[in-house]
Amino acid sequence: MSIDRRPIGIFDSGIGGLTVVKELVRQLPGEDIVYFGDTARVPYGVKSRDTVVKFSIENTLFLLKNKVKLVIAACNTSSSVALTTLKRNFKVPVIGVIAPGARDAVLSSRSGRIGVIGTSTTISSKAYEKQILKNKGLFKPARGRSIKVFSRSCPLFVPLVEEGWLASKVTDNVIRQYLSSLKNKDIDTLILGCTHYPLLKSGIRKVMGKKVTLVDSAVSTAKAAREFIEARGIANSPGRRAALRFFVSDEAQRFKKVGESFLGRRLSSVVRVKHGI
Repeated sequence: MSIDRRPIGIFDSGIGGLTVVKELVRQLPGEDIVYFGDTARVPYGVKSRDTVVKFSIENTLFLLKNKVKLVIAACNTSSSVALTTLKRNFKVPVIGVIAPGARDAVLSSRSGRIGVIGTSTTISSKAYEKQILKNKGLFKPARGRSIKVFSRSCPLFVPLVEEGWLASKVTDNVIRQYLSSLKNKDIDTLILGCTHYPLLKSGIRKVMGKKVTLVDSAVSTAKAAREFIEARGIANSPGRRAALRFFVSDEAQRFKKVGESFLGRRLSSVVRVKHGI
């Protein structure tokens, strides 16, 4: 066993990747984390494929300056269109959020009717549909049922989260407007296909009801990262005091306020950096 004390690097378009941070702290409490939120350029989900790839490369380069041992693309949009490029061009291991979430959805579904919500770019890429079908061998159908995927883009969810509007009548109305069509599809599993979306889980649960399993891609991704690190014997001791460092590309105060509220801890280090190449 060779302990690797280098931190885990995580990037997202904004604050949503903190859902992955929260799960990593729970599942890998001994690991140092370096987080970069590209708050100056959020949201990614309405930008072109080439732009998202460019931003994702820049974010990875920033994390590599901090000597990370693993990069997590905690942005579904980046994972859907840039993951192959990142894996091809960097020696550091890179994990995305789509494959882990798709796998858990297939394992969770009883009827095979799976819903996916995400940004416009993620949904149009059909990345989740492709990964779900790759995992269809894990599905144990009831009475010969096959897997069917129903997708819906929800572009307003990210700005609502970034503004900190996690529980309001406006947010509830937007959630209801977006998800009413999926509710009518009789799905039994719904993938929250953006790391911002778990912050709206309470409102989503109200609309979809208790019978629909919500698959949090952040939880699935943290589990995949833990399995990756443990399989290679490079985990830090869970008893050590881990360090969390946060960087953003725009004003840090809003990130700090929402982040502290969500993580339930003081963020002592949120640094604004000049970003982009």
